Amino acid sequence: MTSDTSTTESADHGISQKGLSAGSVGLIGAVVIGISCIAPAYTFTAAVGPTASVVGLQVPAVILVGFLPMLLVAFGYRELNREMPDSGTSFTWATRAFGPWIGWMAGWGLVAATILVLSNLAGIAVEFLFLLISQLTGNESIAELAGVTWINIVVCLLFMLGATTISYRDMQTTQKLQYFLVSFQMIVLLFFAIVTIVQAVNGRGFDSTAFQFSWFNPFELTSFSTFAAGLSLSIFIFWGWDVTLTMNEETKDPEKTPGRAATVTVFTIVSLYLLLAVAMIMYSGVGDGELGLGNVEIQENVFFHLSGPILGPLAFLVSLAVLTSSASSLQSTFVSPARTLLAMGHYGALSPKFAAVSPRFFTPGYATIASSIVASAFYAVMRVLSEDALWDTITALGMMICFYYGLTAFACVWYFRKQWFDSARLFFFTLFCPLLGGAILLILFVTTLVDSLDPGYGSGSNVGGIGLVFILGVAVILVGVVVMIWQSIKRPAFFRGQTLSMDAPASLRKVRR
Repeated sequence: MTSDTSTTESADHGISQKGLSAGSVGLIGAVVIGISCIAPAYTFTAAVGPTASVVGLQVPAVILVGFLPMLLVAFGYRELNREMPDSGTSFTWATRAFGPWIGWMAGWGLVAATILVLSNLAGIAVEFLFLLISQLTGNESIAELAGVTWINIVVCLLFMLGATTISYRDMQTTQKLQYFLVSFQMIVLLFFAIVTIVQAVNGRGFDSTAFQFSWFNPFELTSFSTFAAGLSLSIFIFWGWDVTLTMNEETKDPEKTPGRAATVTVFTIVSLYLLLAVAMIMYSGVGDGELGLGNVEIQENVFFHLSGPILGPLAFLVSLAVLTSSASSLQSTFVSPARTLLAMGHYGALSPKFAAVSPRFFTPGYATIASSIVASAFYAVMRVLSEDALWDTITALGMMICFYYGLTAFACVWYFRKQWFDSARLFFFTLFCPLLGGAILLILFVTTLVDSLDPGYGSGSNVGGIGLVFILGVAVILVGVVVMIWQSIKRPAFFRGQTLSMDAPASLRKVRR
């Protein structure tokens, strides 16, 4: 069994202790992969409408407030990574702070969330592929093919196969692909935002609304429930930046680069989202008219409905950007669960098969393939059983995000408890920021849990009068508990603290010295 002391890297030899290719990802590469994982084109087109319906003109304010806990938690992640860079991130750090049981559940939260997202991203890629072909050919019936169950599943599995193949290869392959995909996505979004603002200013918008700084004021919101609902939606659009941390054993200067990449990623994304939100409000307003952001008929894909009136013959670029966004995120999202599963296998929290690394590409081959199989099977089964259940599961994802992000934030606070007052910097970044960020996420987790009990929450599906979103969210956590107990029986060493102990006496920096 792997011992606790084997968390150090053999960076000088180009291979980490877990067998990953050390030093293969730089700062820019990490930022690009982080942006790709967030998938701004896809997440924003799906989230801006529902958010506007809840908070009206205060969409920019909610984006800023949603950005706050992400930034605060990112500071905690950075400190933990500086102390002990490890591909297990939430799993490893929560284990160090709270012990193996809580650490295992933190790892489960990350893996479950990312695998659910993988299936969703593949499904979205299918929808936009047929939508794009429909636009380019002028044949609207082609878009309807995405609704044919067997066609949808087959094409989805092909997307998953392609993403798995690329993810299985070395990180250089992933970076090269993402440079192109992310650059195209960002250029199209910026172009769309600028043209939208110009049209609105010139009075050619659907419901031209003059820009006001009050849109950025969260105190304009009428109630806390409205604020919490909008905040839950806005947090989802930032999820994925922590992929930069799961690559820490493969980055150059692993103690600093991942944390810097996470910070640059979230600041880049919040700037882009604010620009897009302002542009759309100025052009469409927040009413429920034909192109108003409050119109439920366009909220599933706001970019698609606005791109034609705004860009005319170039509207297909927006659909291509969203397709690119979901496809590139599908590929980059594999990075996170595969490396977390690798760490869990490495420390004996799961089967040692998950610790297997490709001898050719130095990537977590077994964990990557396992993630793909589970996500593919989940999507296929849920698509056949109930499309509402599939999307409600994705809605329940918000709970998982708050769950493992919050646990990691509190892990930072507790792990550094003896150093809180050693300096102003440590007080700010190891106590104040992660504690506040974790508290916000905890409140959101409880709020979402209570609200989702309502049978009308999400798709409106329910079982015995209890909302399906609540049932699915709780079920994911309970499945994790069952699997954890099973693993504790089969692999007791980890759960006794023999392979990964709490409060390691020396940081990895000291070990390297």
